[in-house]
Amino acid sequence: MAVTVTGVDEGSIAERHRIEAGDKIVSINGHLIGDVLDYRFYMTDSLLQIGLACQNGRERKVRVRKEEYEDLGLQFETYLMDRKHTCKNKCIFCFVDQTPKGMRETLYFKDDDERLSFLFGNYVTLTNMSLEEIERIIRMRISPINVSVHTMNPSLRVKMMKNPNAGNVLSYLPKLAAGGIKLNTQLVLCPGINDGDELRRSIEELGALFPQLESIAVVPVGLTRYREGLPELRPYTREGAREVIATVHEYGERWLRERGDRLVYPADEFFLAAGYELPPYEYYGEFPQLDNGVGLLPLLEHEFFEALENPPSLARERAVSIATGEAAYPLIAALAAAAQEKVAGLRVHVHKVVNDFFGHTVTVAGLLTGQDLMRQLGGKALGEELLLPQVMLRHEQDRFLDDVTVGQLEEALGVPVRTVPNDGYELLDALILAREG
Repeated sequence: MAVTVTGVDEGSIAERHRIEAGDKIVSINGHLIGDVLDYRFYMTDSLLQIGLACQNGRERKVRVRKEEYEDLGLQFETYLMDRKHTCKNKCIFCFVDQTPKGMRETLYFKDDDERLSFLFGNYVTLTNMSLEEIERIIRMRISPINVSVHTMNPSLRVKMMKNPNAGNVLSYLPKLAAGGIKLNTQLVLCPGINDGDELRRSIEELGALFPQLESIAVVPVGLTRYREGLPELRPYTREGAREVIATVHEYGERWLRERGDRLVYPADEFFLAAGYELPPYEYYGEFPQLDNGVGLLPLLEHEFFEALENPPSLARERAVSIATGEAAYPLIAALAAAAQEKVAGLRVHVHKVVNDFFGHTVTVAGLLTGQDLMRQLGGKALGEELLLPQVMLRHEQDRFLDDVTVGQLEEALGVPVRTVPNDGYELLDALILAREG
């Protein structure tokens, strides 16, 4: 075990101790270093003894005194200092398997890496992990861990994830909880498979992990039109969505009374599919599951109307447009109408974009493509700027899922494009204030 240094920051502790690119960090204070978790955990002490395998073939020890948590100034080939752990499951609902051929390679990569859970909040299934790795997480106090559970029925989990180890690793959950590790969990529901009585079982067994259990997100399966050769699944009907919400509310209301926290929440998509109004802002507590689409729209609405109480001044008359998916369209249209009523001289055109690329069962804005935007917004009233949800773009914020760039979209539509995060204050600012530069 060792990690190779690829660069050293100028003026850093590492440079002062003559650690160079090409050297390998073998150990810190006697602990072998194999990846980012080892490195970050053991380098926090104020007194370190670093074991090096130098590029010239020699071995040496470096003693370092520093402030606790002060960075050494080392660079590595990847942020994990290791390769990503790939997913070993073949889940019946996997979205990657529903992605058409011919797209960029990164869209087909499935990660299942506990280190990404620690660094970025990614969800892991635990099937990639050994008991030793679970014990390392407990020893290092890596908390919280985000786990894709889907069902607490071991045999059903094996069937859903098509991994013979999927049921056995559920035993890791109580072990993590007993070790003091906080857990955020998600259940992706497939109608007639892991809802109904199976949903009750999952909620009850996860609830038994309280107080280490911090939250359960209940999310509907996402289905694209590219399912040839995949297991037959169907989307949630209005009645089915209402049954899920009723079950989740039953437990959430009870736990709110008994524990002071709902703990379990349906994703916004369930309320939209059920034809229900979204719950109020207060329903979501600390909003523990925003990345799973739990409370995203209520939070946006709450922030927007707070900002609208004292909006920025409009320097001149301004016309802008917003494009969004079918799910968010009614709310975005309502927010735009409220802004126009409050701010004289502001005109906002809101456009609903249907997902022709992935199929009409996909209604969230984050899965819209550049080609659908081009095709459906061409010739529409777009004003002086087109605003888009930031989630439409990949992390580099330069292109859509289908590799259409922001520049290409601007050229096709003849209007500047600005992306806006899921933040009501920033959305109002974008509506009223022209982009600088």
